[in-house]
Amino acid sequence: MEILRRWAREGRTDGWYKSLSEELKAKNHGVHHRGPTISHLLGDACRRDSEGMEPMLSAIVILKATGRPAGQFFEPANGTPFHRTAADWTWEQERARVFARYREG
Repeated sequence: MEILRRWAREGRTDGWYKSLSEELKAKNHGVHHRGPTISHLLGDACRRDSEGMEPMLSAIVILKATGRPAGQFFEPANGTPFHRTAADWTWEQERARVFARYREG
């Protein structure tokens, strides 16, 4: 969460899964950027950082190839406690809310 919060304060739009994996490795947490472990960590970071109404911290982590979060990001977004729906929500809005939240505080 420390890394993600720093990225949010910095307004980083190049927060790739691989970059996160490399920063975690530098802190002695070997988590590969592909696979379920990083998805679980990001989901856990969101749940710890938000009670549902606050923006999802992991919205700032994207795939380098697409410039969007991996599909696993959208699973918790649509479920408890976040309940984001496509009718009134986009990940771009969520990312902007993350940046705004952490630049303020």
